[in-house]
Amino acid sequence: MNDSEGLRERKKRETREALVDAAQALVVAGGLDHLTVEAISERAGVSARTFFNYFESKVDAVLGIEPWHLDESAVATFVAGGPTGRLADDAAVFVAAVLRAPRMGLNRIRTAMELAPTEPRLLARQFAWMEGHRASVESIIGQRLAAHPAPVRLDEVALLILVLIRSSLTRWEEQGGTGAPADHVGPVLAELRALLDPPVPVPTAATRGRAAERL
Repeated sequence: MNDSEGLRERKKRETREALVDAAQALVVAGGLDHLTVEAISERAGVSARTFFNYFESKVDAVLGIEPWHLDESAVATFVAGGPTGRLADDAAVFVAAVLRAPRMGLNRIRTAMELAPTEPRLLARQFAWMEGHRASVESIIGQRLAAHPAPVRLDEVALLILVLIRSSLTRWEEQGGTGAPADHVGPVLAELRALLDPPVPVPTAATRGRAAERL
C-alpha cells in the first residue's frame, strides 16, 4: 500500500468512526426513534449521501456494523489444513488473523454492546450480523473438512471459532483495550482446553493416605 492509499484508508476509517460516535451519542441522548441519518451526518460533518457509503442504516451506525475482513491468506492456509494440522490450534491462528483487522476502538465497541440489549431493533440487528459471520465461518470450515476430514461436527468447530472471537474481544475489553484482541486468542484457547480436559492431580503422600482411610 503506497502513501496515498494509506492516507485514503485512514481518512475512510476516521469518517466511519465519526459516524459511529455521532450515532451513539445521539441515541444515548434521544433514543433510537428520534435518531435520523441526517442528524448523524450533520453531527459527523458529512452529507447523508456519504453516510450510505459506510452504513446501510442508522441501526448499523449505532452498532458500528462493517464488513467482516477475512485475511485471504489466513483463509487459504486454514482450508489447506494448516498451519499446524491440528484443528483447534489452526482455528486459533485463523481467529487471530481475523482479529488483527482494524477495529472501531474499545469505547465504541463497549457502547455498542451496552446499547444493543436496551433496544430490540439493535439486538435483532446485532444477532443477524453474528449469524452472517457464523454462515461465513461454516463455509470455510466445510471447505477444510472436505479436504481434511476430522471426527468433528462442522457446527461444533464453527462454535469454537465464534467463542474464540467473542471471548478474545471480551478479555481485551476487560483489560482496558491493552494490546490487540488477537493477543488474547491463545489464552482463551488454553482456558477452554483446561475446562474441557482438566489436569489430573498427581497423588501425594497426604492424598494417598486420605484415600486409604476412605477404603
